[in-house]
Amino acid sequence: MINSLASGRRLALRIILLQLAVAAIVGLTFLMQGPREALAATAGATIVALGTALLAWRTFRGLGDGGTSLWHVVSGMVLKWVVIFGGLITILGQWKLPPLAAITGLVAAYAINLLAFRFKG
Repeated sequence: MINSLASGRRLALRIILLQLAVAAIVGLTFLMQGPREALAATAGATIVALGTALLAWRTFRGLGDGGTSLWHVVSGMVLKWVVIFGGLITILGQWKLPPLAAITGLVAAYAINLLAFRFKG
């Protein structure tokens, strides 16, 4: 086994915490434009962190055979995308918050995934 479950859990926790930190930073940055923009940016990044948390929870539930592990990963990804799309529909459709700020927060939080796998610590 190349990686342990504990290593994966630590990486997932680090990514989630970094995504939440980015949510706060993006929200504070958009606060200069107004509170609605700040809320949209923070919410956009937070739904990505929530989706990542659900994915990690489903993926690292425990050991199993290959089919069970694959099912956990696939169902975690489906949960993640349901949360992200549902969150965007809520942010943009129901709350009618500014779309540019929400999408910027979402993209900024997703950038953490690229950085986390590029710079392993």
